[in-house]
Amino acid sequence: MKPHTKPLAGLRVLELARILAGPWCGQLLADLGAEVIKIERPEVGDDTRTWGPPFVTDAAGNAWGAAYFHATNRGKSSVAIAFEMPEGQAVIRQLAAEADILIENFKVGGLKKYGLDYESLKQINQRLIYASITGFGQDGPYAARAGYDYIIQGMSGLMDITGEPEREPQKVGVAVVDIFTGVYTSTAILAAVRGREISGEGCHIDMSLFDTATAILANQASNYLVSGKSPSRLGNAHPNIAPYQVFRVADGHIIVAVGNDGQFQKFCAALGATDIAANTDYATNAQRVGVRLALQAELEPFLVQKTRSQWLEALETAGVPAGPINRIEDVFNDPQIIHRGLKLDLTAADGSKVSGVASPIVINGERMSAASPSPMLGSGQAQWTSK
Repeated sequence: MKPHTKPLAGLRVLELARILAGPWCGQLLADLGAEVIKIERPEVGDDTRTWGPPFVTDAAGNAWGAAYFHATNRGKSSVAIAFEMPEGQAVIRQLAAEADILIENFKVGGLKKYGLDYESLKQINQRLIYASITGFGQDGPYAARAGYDYIIQGMSGLMDITGEPEREPQKVGVAVVDIFTGVYTSTAILAAVRGREISGEGCHIDMSLFDTATAILANQASNYLVSGKSPSRLGNAHPNIAPYQVFRVADGHIIVAVGNDGQFQKFCAALGATDIAANTDYATNAQRVGVRLALQAELEPFLVQKTRSQWLEALETAGVPAGPINRIEDVFNDPQIIHRGLKLDLTAADGSKVSGVASPIVINGERMSAASPSPMLGSGQAQWTSK
């Protein structure tokens, strides 16, 4: 599959979004072949251009934005417009009139005063798919509030189930709610594109960080809804499976992910723990979950006798799922990641280079990543390329 035949080639996306959730969605669509024009404020641009160090420099040694900005804006063009001004609003309306999709993450009603809300733009483009991303959605008692990933992680219960039980609640190491919201938004947009093929009309998509964070509680939410008991922090243990956790070994730690009773028997055999394997208190997963701490205490003395590499080799041979805990440096030196081409080295038109992480989507053998890096502020033109 050649770059110009990517699945979303020909779709035009107008991005009035900043920080992470909206830009992540826009980058994903750009990776899949859509043309994305990112509207930024003159002089300052997207807030994340300054969220460093570290910073990327261009071929001339000038600042080209923080690494954070480059993580979520490749494949786009940048147009600097003061949309608070009538002339800026006119430019955006002109672009919106010919766009397929618009992504925005302003507060509820924030664009209405500029005539750039869905109802206003629908009048000039009935086929426009308008995706709004907010903290709490377009309605409800919290609709007017600003939404921040960190706060949403706390409000959604995600932090209450993350971390060690005896320590304070812990956020996830990346802004996972923003990222998931961006991915969910892209799915909603593609569903709307399909719906437009049938109806001939666009729509307004209402995406909420709080909704998304609640949705991705997954089995933990179901555990509560079925049992009536709020899940608690278990550190690196799993609420529904045991042993499925981190274990200390002679030179560090490994992850052991025993997913069924047969694997548990294999795990015990690899450890030489015949008494544990024969203990009827550990016969089924449900039993093991109920006595996880006692089981852990019995397993630990076996595991500390060998090194990480020794155990990983032995457990792989035994057919027991296990893995290392890598630093990010280790990840990008991992032979599988190298083979799959997850590290991107992109070059701009002026020769400036920036490294990044490729899209995880592969279609017909081609990795769906945009070929150009994140744009210089205001380097694009306020017009679409010809279809």
